Amino acid sequence: IWLADPWLAARVATMMGADLLVLLSDIDGLYTAPPARDPQAKFIPVVDRITPDIEAMAGAAASELSRGGMRTKLDAGKIANAAGTAMVITSGTRLSPLMAIERGERATFFKPSTNPVKGYKTWIAGQLEPAGRLTVDAGAIGALLSGKSLLPAGVKLVSGNFSRGDTVAILSPEGREIARGLVAYDAADAVRIAGLKTAEIETVLGYEARSAMIHRDDLVVSGAAN
Repeated sequence: IWLADPWLAARVATMMGADLLVLLSDIDGLYTAPPARDPQAKFIPVVDRITPDIEAMAGAAASELSRGGMRTKLDAGKIANAAGTAMVITSGTRLSPLMAIERGERATFFKPSTNPVKGYKTWIAGQLEPAGRLTVDAGAIGALLSGKSLLPAGVKLVSGNFSRGDTVAILSPEGREIARGLVAYDAADAVRIAGLKTAEIETVLGYEARSAMIHRDDLVVSGAAN
């Protein structure tokens, strides 16, 4: 499957249970610094884990071909690796880039988590500052505690300027954080569909959309909520 959005590619790969996600760039992998700006940058063939030090090596996209920049690709890698999917970043400017990987040409390999389910949930819960907040009603809280997804119908208030795929906090009516998750809508659309039933979403947004504001696979209930 060919997808232009690294984040979406990572989500599709994890939902499919793929062993490997390949992201094509205008450079042949990860370097210690953007090589276009630092001639002394060193190539990194293998990344055991995407740490803050690894993220600091990423720079902005140098061309339209490298969509989203290296930082976005590393964000996709965190999603994929945490769910047990390995990732490769390599050049998409050469002919037959996938065959080039098989031939052993230069590429950076990102190892998957050895404890994928726990690792993915830990990554979601471990975001230091959520990009936004969703205040939900008592019915939604009960659904979350029973392992269900967060539907728009249970959302009473949307705050923050977040994008699809960002981590948001889920709050009780009293303002207590009960969960965190990766939101399926950006803030503007979340405001528009908050409180709506699933059947009403398409009419309001004008396109066929996801039924869940946050899918249960992308959601972690906090210990204090139980």
